[in-house]
Amino acid sequence: MHSAYISHPACLKHDMGSIHPECPARLRAIEDQLISTGLMHFLNHQDAPRVTDEQLLRVHPQSYLDWVREQAPVSGLAYLDGDTAMCPDTLEAAYRAAGAVVRAVDMVMKGEVENAFCAIRPPGHHAESARAMGFCIFNNVAVGVKHAIAAYGLERIAIADFDVHHGNGTEQIFHDDPRVMLCSTFQHPFYPHCGADSGNEHIINVPLPGGSDGPAFRDAVEKHWLPALERFQPQMIFVSAGFDAHWEDDMGQFKLRESDYVWVTNQLKKIAVKYAHERIVSVLEGGYELHALGRSVVAHVKALSEL
Repeated sequence: MHSAYISHPACLKHDMGSIHPECPARLRAIEDQLISTGLMHFLNHQDAPRVTDEQLLRVHPQSYLDWVREQAPVSGLAYLDGDTAMCPDTLEAAYRAAGAVVRAVDMVMKGEVENAFCAIRPPGHHAESARAMGFCIFNNVAVGVKHAIAAYGLERIAIADFDVHHGNGTEQIFHDDPRVMLCSTFQHPFYPHCGADSGNEHIINVPLPGGSDGPAFRDAVEKHWLPALERFQPQMIFVSAGFDAHWEDDMGQFKLRESDYVWVTNQLKKIAVKYAHERIVSVLEGGYELHALGRSVVAHVKALSEL
């Protein structure tokens, strides 16, 4: 099969409370839409393995891993920051979320599939090397990127992040690593209140004002992302696939539509075909309006899976 779909039941058990927007229903909404459209039948389904300490330690120091494990509660919730909590099942979910991206890298690099979508939670792009924040505990994409470098010797990897929030954790981890290019659009000024002036030759940050719509997003990608990616010639592409820039999602003030996610996915596929042997690993980040999230993921995964 052309595309893999990697998830794990443990990711449904991470629960930060009934009013928290990063809720288990997000994954159910995605799967319901994939099933109802018939797309689920055409995907290569894989259960995410547990990430190993060796894989986590490429991104997060031992002291941070120890601290996260110490916080894991026996009952109730333990808060890592004002927005990010652990329940008794969170640690296993976080292990599986990061492990999903490692599994995706292995499948893509071994030619078992051309691309993969990781339907996982907790998300990851706000997690810095030694700091949990913004619903994120481990930086799942960063773990996958470091695995691709360590296990397969890749020298140029690109990350495309179209979440409405800036992936500060991913930037912090790779800011001084020229092997990794981060291309990011995000609402500014907005949480996490950074990224507008911290880019460099391989950190391509494109802050956009609240209210930005599809044409503004596409213009940013065409003027900033695509020329940078052409220069960089990535050997593999990761996507921090946050769908909270959708016009129906009140977590931000962008106005993207499903057609915009199809368009950007196709642009990234063209780069992947040209330079990366079609290798793409896409990883769920944000997206909190359940109907919009389900439809957007279907649009994205369908674009990935089309020959």
